[in-house]
Amino acid sequence: MEVEVQLADVPQIEGDAGKGVTVPVFQENTEAPVLGQQQWEAIHERRSRGLSISGIARELDLDRKTVRSCLQQAAWAPYRRVEASSLLDPHRQWLAQRAPEVDYSARILWQELRSQRAFTGSYVIVRRAVVPLRVEATVAALTQRRFETGPGEQAQCDWGQVTVSLGGVRTKVQVFVMTLGYSRRGFALGFLRQRMPDLLAAHEAAFAHFGGRCETLLYDRMRTVVLGSAEGRTRLNATFAAFAEHWGFTPRLCQPYRAQTKGKVESGVKYVKRNFVPGRTFSSLEDFNEQLAAWQIEIADVRDHGTTHQRPIDRFAEEAQALVPTADHASFLQAMVRDRVVADDWLVAIDGNRYSVPFMLIGRTVQVVREGGTWVIRHRGAVVAEHPVLAGRSQLSVQPEHGPGASSRNARQRYAAPSAHAAGVPTRDVEVRDLAVYEQLLSSANVEISA
Repeated sequence: MEVEVQLADVPQIEGDAGKGVTVPVFQENTEAPVLGQQQWEAIHERRSRGLSISGIARELDLDRKTVRSCLQQAAWAPYRRVEASSLLDPHRQWLAQRAPEVDYSARILWQELRSQRAFTGSYVIVRRAVVPLRVEATVAALTQRRFETGPGEQAQCDWGQVTVSLGGVRTKVQVFVMTLGYSRRGFALGFLRQRMPDLLAAHEAAFAHFGGRCETLLYDRMRTVVLGSAEGRTRLNATFAAFAEHWGFTPRLCQPYRAQTKGKVESGVKYVKRNFVPGRTFSSLEDFNEQLAAWQIEIADVRDHGTTHQRPIDRFAEEAQALVPTADHASFLQAMVRDRVVADDWLVAIDGNRYSVPFMLIGRTVQVVREGGTWVIRHRGAVVAEHPVLAGRSQLSVQPEHGPGASSRNARQRYAAPSAHAAGVPTRDVEVRDLAVYEQLLSSANVEISA
């Protein structure tokens, strides 16, 4: 095709300097010509009337190559640009999933691609690929409608972590938060871990706090709730599924990488971190939860909520009537029977603490159930041991009559009160026994240790 350019744009031709003349410049097309459907039909119509390629080109002001290429097409097809391949192509899916998690930082994504995924491309390639993802997320945030639920329909649950002073020691406390979707009234409780017993205990405490439960509870994909997905179906943790069935609520899960779906509880977690925690110190975890409970009643429940512009406690008056009552419902934790294998030191581990059973049950499986403030341990249906529930972790409860020498003791020894140091001996882990434990066990069994 011919285009005209000013002489100043091309090398000067001798004898034409300063005349401002134009010269033809031929440029090679790098892409196929673009023809609309009407032009395509016009070319084929004229060809059917017997016009030559040159005649059609003159009549429609087209290049002969364009006419010839069009006549070779059996049907019209819209133009599509052929995308050039990129080093980033094998990583597109990973990039779309990872970008929101690092706040669309091209620098971080480029570093991770190079260190974790053997990417050899430049930072510029990644930066260009992130731009449309960031724009899409921004548009989605601007157009996103807040999902509102009616009274008693849904509550949202999540964990948050705070670092506070417990008895002068900097400690990470895991805070469970449940937020009612309609009233925005929240419940929060601190734990040292996010284990299954902690999660279930937090739920039961929340139900007691609200006096009932919602029809559905929304979660992210925490491992204590969901184990994963297979063949497009989500598989719930078996214990949590039994817990949900016991209480009669329906668990719902956020879509992957869409944490904003549970924005109400996310806001609740941030509120605890920013309003309750700053400037406070605590003597213990129990003191932390006592102050947290008072803060919820005195501050959180009676503030003007930024979205509803009402006090949560006022809207809760309407929502409370729609909650499913839970006051007369048996505790799942107390009703749950747990199997435990008796260790060689005739102890069983329960929630991080250890309790003795008769030594002849070493290697046997026993069943443990909580009844009020007592652990009841059974073997083949018969009660073999009862222990008060110990607070905290790494504590030890040993009853002397469970030891190997119990049958040979006289009545005074058998029923004497345990020594002062028998109340509890902290150890590092359930599987790793402190030597003091064995000394206590042997002492209670009246066995003399020789040097």
